[in-house]
Amino acid sequence: MDTVVTLHVWRVPTRKIPHVLARMATDRARLRRHPGVRFAKLLGTGTGTGFGPGDVDATRWAALLVHEKDKTPRAIESWTDLSTAHARVDLEPIASRGTWSGHQPFQKTQTTRTDGMVLALTRARLKPSRAATFWRAIPPVAASLRDAPGLLARFGVGEAPIGWQGTVTVWRSTTDLVGFAYRQPEHRAAIARTAQVDWYAEELFARFAVCGIMGDRGVLGWQQMTRSDPA
Repeated sequence: MDTVVTLHVWRVPTRKIPHVLARMATDRARLRRHPGVRFAKLLGTGTGTGFGPGDVDATRWAALLVHEKDKTPRAIESWTDLSTAHARVDLEPIASRGTWSGHQPFQKTQTTRTDGMVLALTRARLKPSRAATFWRAIPPVAASLRDAPGLLARFGVGEAPIGWQGTVTVWRSTTDLVGFAYRQPEHRAAIARTAQVDWYAEELFARFAVCGIMGDRGVLGWQQMTRSDPA
């Protein structure tokens, strides 16, 4: 069966945060057990301004799924019902390196696409002994990302407040993403330090073609961007 990768992002009212926290505890297993689901993660998010422990956005939550086409789990629909806004991003893997919870969830397709929007996902489990140096290294990278050419949206994601961290960024093109990743001085310095300091017990980097965005792009942070939206 063909599988697809989807990212769901929800905005929930403040009064429902306790209910959402309870759902986070119960729905992780429900999603993994759903027929047709190959990989599922429920995630908290951050504002994207700092990507650190103090960057939590308790009114925005996300789910990343690898599942059989046309088999969206019922739990996803119930999250949408309790939200005030929802966006679904359909993704096609272009490249993936590393593991997530011991799995390699994103299998590259045969796509030869080189134009259009792309989404980059980073995810890491920090070594406790290296966490402090990692958080001190992040602010310059986050500051430089804010004004990166071609950046359309950004936010942090995590399975836990500290230790399991990641980022989601959406770019106008692969050229813009590569330009930031390998030519921006602060980001290049962070890449170099990763090898030197050995921050991560586990890490993953994946790049996807954005096949479609349905719903409210503002949930992704689109309306916060100063650049024009490329339709």
